[in-house]
Amino acid sequence: MEHYSSSSSSPSSSSESPALATAAATDTNSMAETTSSPASVSAVRRALLLVQSDDLDSKLEGAREIRRLTKTSQRCRRLLSDSVAPLTSMLRVRDSPEANESALLALLNLAVRDEMNKAKIVEAGALKPIISFLTSENSNLQEYATASLLTLSASANNKPIIGASSAIPLLVETLRHGSSQAKIDAVMALSNLSTYPQNLSIILEMKPIASIVDLLISCKKSSKTAEKCCALIESLVGFDEGRTALTSEDGGVLAVVEVLENGSLQSREHAVGTLLTMCQSDRCTYREPILKEGVIPGLLELTVQGTPKSQTKAQTLLQLLRDSPYPRSELQPDTLENIVCNIISQIDGEEQSSKAKKMLADMVQVSMEQSLRHLQQRALVCTPSDLPISSSCTSEVSSK
Repeated sequence: MEHYSSSSSSPSSSSESPALATAAATDTNSMAETTSSPASVSAVRRALLLVQSDDLDSKLEGAREIRRLTKTSQRCRRLLSDSVAPLTSMLRVRDSPEANESALLALLNLAVRDEMNKAKIVEAGALKPIISFLTSENSNLQEYATASLLTLSASANNKPIIGASSAIPLLVETLRHGSSQAKIDAVMALSNLSTYPQNLSIILEMKPIASIVDLLISCKKSSKTAEKCCALIESLVGFDEGRTALTSEDGGVLAVVEVLENGSLQSREHAVGTLLTMCQSDRCTYREPILKEGVIPGLLELTVQGTPKSQTKAQTLLQLLRDSPYPRSELQPDTLENIVCNIISQIDGEEQSSKAKKMLADMVQVSMEQSLRHLQQRALVCTPSDLPISSSCTSEVSSK
């Protein structure tokens, strides 16, 4: 997963800034011991006094110390919550990028995995200056501001507040034109915000699909970035405008199919959910665009190896993708094999058809092996212990 090179790293959840993840390897036990020592308590008090000073140089020193102390220590984040107000005032210092950056980084570390600090930062009025930095010509300020919004948007209470501000349009603009890291943090922040329904309609109005697809195409399909891109796309294709935008975008559906094939388990769940939503909304319109991108092998794999939700969605989508979505006659029972065979017979493209047929054969083999294993286990339970069991059969089953 992509990271900042900044030394400001702190531990974070998947919905918070990826820039903060590199410190997770730090020995947090030893850190916990030092933060409970008299020297560390003294350091916390000193940092608070410095940041509350009227002298800018002292404030800068205090902000840097707060950033250091809160890097990996949850206890320090709690003890230093009173620094939120003076740090927020530093965000408003004009013509001092150094003060702005130091305050942003300190607030960023204070907010990580601390719901109270997240709320306190927004309540202190930090949101307005943070959002203003999204349009800054200073790339560091823009990146830190985007990461801050990502972390703050992880709080359910902050989502409607951030959505009601001017943040969403500027985050979409950052997704279009920001640095590589800013784009990643922007899409993750938008994904966080999209779980609040009113925010989703605002995101949709900004027409972000093209930029999300660009990022999805360029990133590693197993990355957290791909997961958040797909989660956001899955939400957006619940609207007609989102579905139209995805199919109109060159490589849009293909990018989702590639995640379905190569993404993490959660990413693949979002990817199949995206395609299923499209096909369920208008099968006639979206069946062909989905089929032509070679989705069948990935769907077959998902029916066996996906999460329970992915397996169900993949089987439902396979039924919708065949020539008729309705059950066949008794002569052609509605089994997965028959559904897939029906689809394969219609696929244009020898390579995709051949791959799908091989995967189907493999699935049947796996199914037979599972049935054999099940029968063997039943035989072991039901057979008296004094009766011999074929060693060859037992060996074959147990080696699978």
